[in-house]
Amino acid sequence: MSGGHRGPPCGRPRHGAPPGRYSRAMPSTVTDLAVRARAAAFDLAAAPRGAKDAALLAVADALEAAAPALVAANAADVRRAEEAGTPAATVDRLTLTPERVAAIAADTRHVASLPDPVGEVVRGSTLPNGLELRQLRVPLGVVGIVYEARPNVTVDAAALCLKSGNAVLLRGSSSAAASNAALVAVVREALGKAGLPEDAVQLVPADDRETVQQLMRARGLVDVLIPRGGASLIRTVVEGSTVPVIETGTGNCHVYVDEAADLDMASRIVVNAKAQRPSVCNAAETLLVHEAVAAEFLPRVLADLADAGVTVHGDEAVRGIGGDAVLPAGEKDWAEEYLSYDIAAAVVPSLDAAVEHIRRWSSGHTEAIVTGSQAAARRFVQRVDAAAVAVNASTRFTDGAEFGFGAEIGISTQKLHARGPMGLPELTSTKYVVTGEGQVRS
Repeated sequence: MSGGHRGPPCGRPRHGAPPGRYSRAMPSTVTDLAVRARAAAFDLAAAPRGAKDAALLAVADALEAAAPALVAANAADVRRAEEAGTPAATVDRLTLTPERVAAIAADTRHVASLPDPVGEVVRGSTLPNGLELRQLRVPLGVVGIVYEARPNVTVDAAALCLKSGNAVLLRGSSSAAASNAALVAVVREALGKAGLPEDAVQLVPADDRETVQQLMRARGLVDVLIPRGGASLIRTVVEGSTVPVIETGTGNCHVYVDEAADLDMASRIVVNAKAQRPSVCNAAETLLVHEAVAAEFLPRVLADLADAGVTVHGDEAVRGIGGDAVLPAGEKDWAEEYLSYDIAAAVVPSLDAAVEHIRRWSSGHTEAIVTGSQAAARRFVQRVDAAAVAVNASTRFTDGAEFGFGAEIGISTQKLHARGPMGLPELTSTKYVVTGEGQVRS
C-alpha cells in the first residue's frame, strides 16, 4: 500500500481504543462516521455468507423499486453539470436512467452470487511440534473510497465491500451529491431491513473538500483508502494520506509490435486497445513499432486508426510515413493518458528499446506485445514491470470481469497490498490461527 506503508510506532493505539485517543485532532464529521463504521465492521466481519447475500439481493430489489426516485434525484445533478458546461462524456458517466439503475441492480445480484472470500484458508500446515497453523482471509475493516462523478461506483463499491465483510465510507464528488445521497439511502434502508448494520455503508459529505483531507488523516479509524478517478485525485490521496492507500489507476498503456508480429493481428489489437473504449484506464495510449516492420505496418495501422476516428501523434519516423495526417509528438505525448481518440506512436530499433521506452513512461498498468516469437514474448514479459502484461492480446482485457473475478473495486498499479484487478479476495487481509493441545515454547 502507498501512503501509510511506514510502520506505526509501537505505542499507536489499537483499533478498539476509545476514539478520542487517536482522533482528537480530527473534525467530528468524519470521525463520527468512521467510529460508527468501525462498530458496523466488527459486526459485519462475523456475518455468514447467507446473511450478506440476502442483504445484497434486498439492495438490488430496493434499487429497482426506487428507480423513479433515483433517476429524479440524478436529474438535478445532471442539470447542474450541464449548466456548468461539464463535458458531454462526463455528463454521460454521471447520468442515471431506468436501464442503468437496472444494470446496477443486476451487478449487485452478481456480487451476491460470487464466492465469499472471508474465512478461506490461504494455507495451512501441522508444525513439527503438533501445532495446527492456518492462514485465513479476513476483512480489511473500514474501507474509504474517494471517487469522481460516477454514481454506479457508489453501489458497486458498497456491494463489494459488504460481500467481503468490510464497512465502507463513500466520498463521491459534489457533482453527484444528490444521486449518491439517494443511492446510499436506499442501500442503508435495505441493509437494515435485512438485519445487517446500516452503518456498514455511509456517505461522507461532498460539499466540503476538507472531508477528503479528514479521511486521509483518519489513521486508526479507517484501515485503507482507495481513490478512483483521474491522475490528480489519485496523486493527492497517495501523497497526502496517513491512512494506507491502495493506488488504483492511471493507465499509460503501450502496445509494442515486434518484428516477428502477424501484422493483421497487430492492427486489430492496436485498434481495439485504443478505440474500443478510449476513456478507460486500460485503453492503449502509445504504439511502439519495430523498425524492421515499420514501413509495411504503419501505413496499414494508420489507416485503420483513422477509420476508427483516432488521431495519431508520432515521432519523426512515424510522420515520415504518415505525413500530415500524423501530428508531431513530444515528451508530453509519451507521458499522456489521453483517455480520448488519440494515440502516440514511435518507431523503435529493438525490443529492448521498446522496453526502455515503456520503463520510462509506463504507469505500470498494462503493457502488450504482439509477436510470433516465443523468445521475444518471454523477454518482454520478464523485463516489463506492470500489473498486467498481454501477449498477442488487447490491453482492454485487464479488467476484473474479463479476468473471471466477477467484479472489481479498481485496478491497482502498485505492488502492495494488491496488484492488478482487485476482486473480492483483494478486499481482505489475513490472520493466522494457531491451534494446539497445550504446547509451550521452550
